[in-house]
Amino acid sequence: MKNHKTIPVKYQIFPILILIFWLIQFSATVAAPPSQGEDVAIITDPPSNAVVQGVVQIKGSADHPAFQFYKVEFAPEPVSDDQWQIIGDLRDVPVLNGVLETWDTTLYPDGSYTLRVRVVRQDGNYSEFFSQQVVISNAQPIPTDTPEVQETPLPTVTPTNLPPTPTIVIDQPVVDTPTPRPVETSPPLEDPDESQSFIPSISGFSLAPLRDTCLYGGAIMLGIFLLFGFLSALRIFIQGFVDRIQRRRK
Repeated sequence: MKNHKTIPVKYQIFPILILIFWLIQFSATVAAPPSQGEDVAIITDPPSNAVVQGVVQIKGSADHPAFQFYKVEFAPEPVSDDQWQIIGDLRDVPVLNGVLETWDTTLYPDGSYTLRVRVVRQDGNYSEFFSQQVVISNAQPIPTDTPEVQETPLPTVTPTNLPPTPTIVIDQPVVDTPTPRPVETSPPLEDPDESQSFIPSISGFSLAPLRDTCLYGGAIMLGIFLLFGFLSALRIFIQGFVDRIQRRRK
């Protein structure tokens, strides 16, 4: 029987370590979180049903992780697709809770209009928001909730000379009125079962972190599954290779 040499363990582990490193890099690439940012397109001022006049600052937010540009437009109501006019210019810088555009309403006739902000992404798709029934009223002042007070002239009173009225004195009996005793009151009893509860607000809740966590966890589990499968296949391959070498040398 001929002597044969087995493959050293360090040479068997080296390709396994390379595979593990590659799987870790692949998992990090697949489950990498998206770029910071949020898909938002909104006009906060003027809101729907607002009455405006003069130069108006249009405020709101326009942003997206794949932001390309945004624009603010208006159209007279009822709105048709060919009536939209841009306010200002295309803006290539996102805005969060700030001034989107400045609108000079004196250049347009009084009436009802719809405002629109459109956020265009890198792939050409877009998100948009509408502020409807915004009324331009430059010809008349904007009505307020406080009514104007009109002064009413007072009537002129002419004094009339009347005869003197005799004074009649009536003796009234003196009646002792008891002084009411103060009634002691106690503060309302506190309900021991009453407790303040903190209800977290879900406004603006985003499923993006939960989605990214699931993707990352799924990628890790897939990597582990592939790793064990590869190790088992590699072990069978190496064992079969060693057995064939031993059979050839016998």
